[in-house]
Amino acid sequence: MISLELDERYSRQVLFRGVGPEGQRKLAASRVAVIGCGATGSALVSLLARAGVGTIRIIDRDYVEPSNLQRQSLFDEADAAESLPKAIAAARKVATFNSQIILEPQVADLTPPNIDSLLEGAQLLLDGTDNFETRYLINDFAVKNSLPWIYTAAVGSYGVTLNVLPGRSACLACIFPDPPQGTFETCETSGILNSTVNLAASIAATEALKLLVGAEPQLRRTLLSFDVWWNDRAEIAADRPRPGCRACDRHEFPHLAGEGRAHITLCGRNSVQIHERHRPVDLVQMSERLKPHGTVRHNDFVLKFWRDPYEMTLFPDGRAIIKGTTDTAVARSLYARYVGT
Repeated sequence: MISLELDERYSRQVLFRGVGPEGQRKLAASRVAVIGCGATGSALVSLLARAGVGTIRIIDRDYVEPSNLQRQSLFDEADAAESLPKAIAAARKVATFNSQIILEPQVADLTPPNIDSLLEGAQLLLDGTDNFETRYLINDFAVKNSLPWIYTAAVGSYGVTLNVLPGRSACLACIFPDPPQGTFETCETSGILNSTVNLAASIAATEALKLLVGAEPQLRRTLLSFDVWWNDRAEIAADRPRPGCRACDRHEFPHLAGEGRAHITLCGRNSVQIHERHRPVDLVQMSERLKPHGTVRHNDFVLKFWRDPYEMTLFPDGRAIIKGTTDTAVARSLYARYVGT
């Protein structure tokens, strides 16, 4: 890595007294994991990479498509045309503006069986996901391993973020003991402003920098929410764990144990993810096998198969996203018919 004394890249950040030369060295030695590289995740990756965080692991299960380009800042039309996995596309784009840092793209769905290997070595976890199931899984892992993480979400014009310092502040389960029930907004039903995404990610990235340079007294200890359209803002105290919290107090981690884990309907795409079968798939051979049944194309990272009215995206680890249904039984049936059991 180029010495900080000779490199002008971070000079304006080093001039900021909250960072300084020593803080910049700490950033260069830092290892973070960003889970989910959609709207908030791609903004987080970009901000942290430009700030000089030394190693960034990018974990995402999804691929780029045209509807992402309005708000997902690391992707372009070529990525969407090729259906590149978001983790791969993000790492490629970051490498064009900061070749000094280490990028570790992981095309994977974070689940209880793989969470230890995917998050190994990270000193801070950042939330770029789109569902509470994965956030509770991250929370269980972080609290159990005393690892800080930052919860961040955005939908419509509303954004929210929370710093979780296990044992020292409230965790996600302290604030939300149970997942939201019934109907709640998603980007599919309510849309999303890219300005909401960027504000939420900017706040979270700033908190990440504070933590990584050792400025813990400056960390915010509230759940902060805001609405950029209606000019609303609120904060809920989160400076200490809640007595009786299943994670902080009782040390119960049901999401980490995989209890009741179901298939996930992906945000905004009328899709179901199939991840119950983990086995290597040769995309070249599979492409030849599927050609008689519909339209197929593939690259090194993903295979796309269209058979009206469905679209299947198949990954080399056997995971698939079935677009055109939210019925897991239909998705399983299509997977079994065309990929196998």
